[in-house]
Amino acid sequence: MEPVQDTYRPPLEYVKGVPLIKYFAEALGPLESFQAWPDDVLISTYPKSGTTWVSEILDLIYQGGDLQKCQRAPIFVRVPFLEFKIPRCPTGFELLKDTPAPRLLKTHLPLTLLPQTLLDQKVKVVYVARNAKDVAVSYYHFYRMAKVHPNPGTWDSFLEDFMAGEVSYGSWYQHVQEWWELRHTHPNPKREIQKILEFVGRSLPEETVEDIVQHTSFQEMKNNAMTNYRTLPSDLLDHSISAFMRKGITGDWKSTFTVAQNERFEADYAEKMAGCNLRFRSEL
Repeated sequence: MEPVQDTYRPPLEYVKGVPLIKYFAEALGPLESFQAWPDDVLISTYPKSGTTWVSEILDLIYQGGDLQKCQRAPIFVRVPFLEFKIPRCPTGFELLKDTPAPRLLKTHLPLTLLPQTLLDQKVKVVYVARNAKDVAVSYYHFYRMAKVHPNPGTWDSFLEDFMAGEVSYGSWYQHVQEWWELRHTHPNPKREIQKILEFVGRSLPEETVEDIVQHTSFQEMKNNAMTNYRTLPSDLLDHSISAFMRKGITGDWKSTFTVAQNERFEADYAEKMAGCNLRFRSEL
């Protein structure tokens, strides 16, 4: 099996004006025949916004809090990633064919690229958003280690691309404003898990909820082979460059942004989020 060359890093491809990883853009054609089911639950996020964390919480809920059942396969198999497609791995669409109901699905697609069947079936959507500064830093490190992306260049040039929406999945600003449906609440893992339980119509004993809180802590998931993406080939996701699950904290952007970059970002953010009542904490 030939390794993927580090120098390959294909350029992004544009679909309806949205830049995507080349392979993911190729996956959208087959997705046109995808049929959503009424009891599907869709986890939607902009990349590096807590997708894996919420996916693990929901799978634990669906498995009745049974930690052993959640070791049955990597998270991207248990929660198929709709547009996923990389060399030598099953596509998200292929994995869906073997996923029994009720299904958990994941996507980073903006609304303009979302399969219409998900809207027609009015599936339940769990949307997760994270403050833009920490997303930008995490995304930069993800670009560095995930070689299906173009080379990110310097942090300074990547930040400019991020603000301009010239990174995979396009503009963070547009993505979160399109998907925003619920008011922002301060993070509280147990409270958020209870809200998800209520939303998907499930109930679990209090002690099981406590176990889920513990199991889905950042450190637990970072060390869990079924959630840390170490089962994928190292020539595609190079964990020696950066871990997939890196720090998991709010405010890490301050270790990367310069004062000038922060001032420029703040001005750009204020312009692009004007009129939107979505509020984030960029530090705690």
